[in-house]
Amino acid sequence: MTVQDIRSFNRFYTNVIGALDYGRHLYAPYTLTESRVLYELAHAPRTDAADLRAQLHLDAGYLSRILNKFERDGLIERGPSETDPRRRRITLTAPGRDTAGLLDERAQEAVEALLAKVGPADRPRLAEALHTVWTLLGDGRAPRPEDVVLREPGPGDLGWIVQRNAALYSAEYGWNADYEGLVARIVADFAQDHDPRQERVWIAELDGRRVGCVMCVRDEAPGTARLRLLLVEPDTRGLGVGDRLVRAVTEFARGAGYRELVLWTNDVLSAARRIYERHGFVLVAQTPHRSFGQDLVGQDWRLDLRASGDRLGGSCGE
Repeated sequence: MTVQDIRSFNRFYTNVIGALDYGRHLYAPYTLTESRVLYELAHAPRTDAADLRAQLHLDAGYLSRILNKFERDGLIERGPSETDPRRRRITLTAPGRDTAGLLDERAQEAVEALLAKVGPADRPRLAEALHTVWTLLGDGRAPRPEDVVLREPGPGDLGWIVQRNAALYSAEYGWNADYEGLVARIVADFAQDHDPRQERVWIAELDGRRVGCVMCVRDEAPGTARLRLLLVEPDTRGLGVGDRLVRAVTEFARGAGYRELVLWTNDVLSAARRIYERHGFVLVAQTPHRSFGQDLVGQDWRLDLRASGDRLGGSCGE
């Protein structure tokens, strides 16, 4: 491996990226850097300029001009930080979320078109090669909470939710295929019929790898949303992924006009209980039951969304 090898690869990959955007105007009317800023704001609900500078390695003056442009275009709002009065929190407005979603959709379609040229048998080789480059040329630091992004599901993500729930809870708690069947029905119901204004799924991603998920769906009771299928991969626990996912659900449910948020889980999931308690959920009922091949105690939790906001300003629930 020589310097020239890397430079040659850089030229090749730059051409590939250029081909993705040829005639597509993926980021119009914004630049690639502006689109990156929108992406970060869309996937990190609570952030400020210092966070963005650190994540994107941008000059303070350049970032300030981008944020001023976004504010003029009505894409962002700035307000006082809940944790540091010296900072200003930046959040996307509804038009900002729509714009970020459109740009993300264009990029997704462009990459899908690129991958269509790669046969199914070669895709694992490509994924492994990308991971190898990432690992060898990365800075070697441990993952940080800010490296985790939350995004909407793409093709294959709903299937991943079913597969990972089944595999993880079989390995950790000995749950049988009945649980996989339950998760499959929940996911299928969402995929076949859901209102995006009232229901949503989040995928937590770290370095391009799915590490968590959660769902918010309408409950049978009027004005009530239900949190379902919270999952965090074991090797990323401790990064606040569960807290981020639960916070995303509570903020979404409150913004969608729900009065309360409920969930059902089991007492063996102690880490999840601590997350729910931190976010203000209250245990309202417990019922012993035999499910998934185990003797369990089911728990119903409730959060009044009309009360003050999320206590956190961080596992599994069905």
